[in-house]
Amino acid sequence: MMRSLWTGASGMIAQQTNVDTIANNLSNVNTSGYKAEKTEFKSLLYQTLQTKTTTANGEEKPISAQVGLGTRVASNTSIFTQGALTANDSSSAFAIQGNGLFAIKGPDGETYYTRNGNFQWARDGATVSLCTQEGYHVLDSNGANIVLPANVNSESVVFDSNSGQFGYKDNAGAYHALNHRIGIYQFRNTAGLEKQSNNLLAVTEASGEAMSEYTNNNLERSKVVQNYLEASNVQLADEMVNLIVAQRAYEMNSKVITTSDDMLGIANQLKR
Repeated sequence: MMRSLWTGASGMIAQQTNVDTIANNLSNVNTSGYKAEKTEFKSLLYQTLQTKTTTANGEEKPISAQVGLGTRVASNTSIFTQGALTANDSSSAFAIQGNGLFAIKGPDGETYYTRNGNFQWARDGATVSLCTQEGYHVLDSNGANIVLPANVNSESVVFDSNSGQFGYKDNAGAYHALNHRIGIYQFRNTAGLEKQSNNLLAVTEASGEAMSEYTNNNLERSKVVQNYLEASNVQLADEMVNLIVAQRAYEMNSKVITTSDDMLGIANQLKR
């Protein structure tokens, strides 16, 4: 019975993590580029109560008797499916159709990646650069900041969705290239990226190194669409059903603890 107490407790702890994951998905339902997470479980150690040869005559049994010791959280896996594209009035809003990710220079100088293309042209000292809403620089295909010349207004910037190139038009309407192509990268295991705050993803050993779509011919090219943002891929109906299932599982595990406690109480009363 003590075994069942700890088994029920492990189930309650695991389902609490499951509910936390679902709650985080629901809270980010309107976060641009957010990818839903799913909690995965695994069983704990097993105790062997009877081996295959524990009969009185030493005869071999077809199976042994084992009892599991509960469950635990194995991982929270990000689901990188395509989110719906929503129109946006800003000319610095970009959405990715495909498996690519934008490259962002974080506050620590390291490169991070995101699907959130809600960018803006922001003044950085004497220059104007393409940045995230938090002020982090968006990087081009060479890992450099996307900067406008001193005499170029952000309203005159032109973006080519096919090539990913930035340019601008002068007062006479002539087009000039800026020699900046927005950086789009892929990973062999995108789910292995580590989630950071501000919807950023960090490279890990599990994800592998970033691969540029412009230099790696083995990658399927993504399309960057201007004046659109990628919505979260969280499905409200699915998350609500998952929440109900997690709550019921939590209740059943708590019932296991209650039942085990009642059985222990009955056992304590046998001597009286």
